[in-house]
This record gives sequence, C-alpha cells and structure tokens, in this order.
Amino acid sequence: MQEEHRVRVTDRLLAHKDKMTPSERQLVSVLLDDYPMAGLGSITELASTASVSTTTVARMLQKTGFDGYPQFQSALRGEVKEMISGPVAKRDLWQNDLPEEHILNRYSQQTLANQKRTIDEVDPEEFDSFCNLLCDPERRIFITGGRITGTLAQYLYLHLQMIRPDVRLLPVAASWTHDLLDVRKGDVLVALDVRRYENASLLIGQLCHEREAEIILFTDQWRSPIHRLAKHTFAARIAVPSAWDSMAAILVLMECVIAEVQERLWDSVKERTDELEQAFDRTKLFRKFGQSAGS
Repeated sequence: MQEEHRVRVTDRLLAHKDKMTPSERQLVSVLLDDYPMAGLGSITELASTASVSTTTVARMLQKTGFDGYPQFQSALRGEVKEMISGPVAKRDLWQNDLPEEHILNRYSQQTLANQKRTIDEVDPEEFDSFCNLLCDPERRIFITGGRITGTLAQYLYLHLQMIRPDVRLLPVAASWTHDLLDVRKGDVLVALDVRRYENASLLIGQLCHEREAEIILFTDQWRSPIHRLAKHTFAARIAVPSAWDSMAAILVLMECVIAEVQERLWDSVKERTDELEQAFDRTKLFRKFGQSAGS
C-alpha cells in the first residue's frame, strides 16, 4: 500500500475532534503536543499525563475508528518507522506497489496530490497571521534549514531579502551560533525541518524560543519536534514513489507566502526592486536583450 493512502493517526484525531467531549479534546491535545511519543507508553501512563481516565482514552479511540489501544499503538509505531526511514527503506516501501505508468505520470500525480492536500489543510487565519509577522518592520526575520531543506531556506531568504530589510539566513555551519546572539524578543525564526529531523535545527529552535522569538515551522505530516515550540506549524505532504521525499508541497506553500507578503508591502517592495535593478545594471549581472554571445 502506498504511504499517502494510509490514514494518519493525526488525521483521525483531528477529523473527529469537534465531536469529542472536553476531556477527550484535552487528551488529543496531549497526544499532539508530544506526537507520537505520548501514545507509545501504556494506556495508564497516557491517561495520567492527560489527567483523564483510561475509560476516556478508550472512548476517544473508539470515536476515531480504532478497535482498541493495541491497534492505536501499532499505527503509531508504523508512523515512527516511516519518520526515521532512510532512502533505501523508502524505496523498498514503494517498489512493491509501483503501478506500470511512466514515472513522469506516477511521480507527478503523487506530487500534485501532495500539494493539493497540503494547501487544503492550511488554516487561512494561521497563514494570514504568519504573513502579518513577516510584514512587521519591527521584527527581524531569521531563516534556517537542514541538509536538504537548506535549499528551500535559501530560496525563501533570497525572496524575502528583496521584499524587506532585516532578513538573515542562518548558515548550516557552526557559525549560526554567532547569528543567534542578535536574536531578540519578537523576532521571527522560520525553520524548515522534515523527517529524519535534525538535531541542529531543533537546537536552533530551542535557543530562539529561549530568546522569546516567534517560531514558524515548515515540516512534514509527522511534524518535527520543533512544532512544540512553534507559534505556527505548516505540515506538508512529502511522500512520493522515490527513495527521497518531495519538497514540492513546501515550495508551493512558501511561494504563496512570498506572493502575499510582496503584495502587502508592494510600495516598499517596488522601491527596493528599483534600487536592486540599478545595482544589477552596474554589476552587469544579467545579459542585456539582444547582446551577442561573444560580446
């Protein structure tokens, strides 16, 4: 069975949350705050952590379609295995169920489905709140990514740097500790972290949180541990028929953010762009239209 065709535990919990009692919603919040670890202990431990009865745990699981606590834990363990799986394991998961269509169709269809589901699951109010933070001139923006997501972090940085001042990309090397000396209360950290979650990314999030910065997280459907520190978390669908995950859904979501922030700040963006174009002309960074290849 393909990864995206399985119903995630988090999806089940959230889909039925409106029909739950206050104690059941409290239980769901505890599960999501420390997901998936909170559900991997005994039912008694989970009930105690959430300050509810074991009967409440059993009733909530029944409402969300689980036959019982063992089935619930089995589903969680399966997701943990997916979270920590490397490229070879991911490919093995897909190759047993690959359809016969050409890779262009097979891969692109899953990627498009990921993008649609990711956007469908975004709360518009949360999206607008994030854009408000990026548009606030009193806040400085720090951006960080990991070994793979660092490329997306660079992409977001280059656009936001053209749109507004005081945007900084934290380098992957150890010198990011120097940049954190400048983080102050009210600044914004935009962090990108997908499975297998990186220790350095979590540490950056923790240090920025201690300095009372607002943390925005772009992650996958299993959610990086940074989500427990984040003001806003955007969880994208990343699984595709490949040994590597797809970042396409995160990129689309980020480009939506860039487009919205640019529109809101257009007057100042136009001024900055005009100045930037003058600098490009002086440095001759781009070829002039009609310029021959040999000139």
